[in-house]
Amino acid sequence: MSRVKDPWEVQLMRQSGKRLAEVAVVLREAVRPGISTLDLDQIAEKEIRDRGGVPSFLGYTAGGPTPYPATICASPNEAVVHGIPNDTPLVEGDIVSLDMGMIYGGYHSDHAFTVPVGKVSDAIAKLLAVTEGSLWAGIRAAIAGNRIGDIGHAVESEVDPYGYGIVREYVGHGIGRAMHERPSVPNYGQANSGQLLKPGFCLAIEPMINLGGEDTQVLRDGWTVVTTDGSVSAHFEHTITITNRGPEVLTVLDGGVVAPSA
Repeated sequence: MSRVKDPWEVQLMRQSGKRLAEVAVVLREAVRPGISTLDLDQIAEKEIRDRGGVPSFLGYTAGGPTPYPATICASPNEAVVHGIPNDTPLVEGDIVSLDMGMIYGGYHSDHAFTVPVGKVSDAIAKLLAVTEGSLWAGIRAAIAGNRIGDIGHAVESEVDPYGYGIVREYVGHGIGRAMHERPSVPNYGQANSGQLLKPGFCLAIEPMINLGGEDTQVLRDGWTVVTTDGSVSAHFEHTITITNRGPEVLTVLDGGVVAPSA
């Protein structure tokens, strides 16, 4: 079961999260036609280390057949998560999901977002907006006294009217001294089910939503997850802590943000 963090632990996670949010701003601004995901990976590593952090993902050994070889996961278009950066230039009309983690003071933060490369179609822009909106719906449900299932139910309820595929094989998670801690945080489920949420819990909530069906497969590199039907996918994630006032989002620049309760 997830462990309630002490106040000093939460403070270290705030510091980690704020630094990672600063890195995210730099990466967002760097995305443009002609840049490669390998370029973005090199930028991310420099920015993380310049802030006294260590990349969480580099050398990560759980999930793939070999240690993960990069600082960020960079997943263009039909890639859902865990895309390995390469030197292929991004082109106008692409989208790319950037997932990154930082260890600072011994504590992890985790953050992801999907950005358009130049102008994208209205359908893809809508997918990005709905996916990000579903993340905030999940965050608003992460209040003391609710349960894990309330988070997934809120995400699912936000997405269902649009007919998008909600990825089920990959979910959010607890976070702290380890990148992935219990409990798992699915992006679907029944309200009022699962583990009780308490102040001091730290979670990474991360909807992965496909324009087509929900099914995915892993490529031969053993890491990159893509949609089975080739449809594009969006991914947004924040690290949060649960407080008596509501869910506090740690991976934002203006620390102390508390999402309004539902």
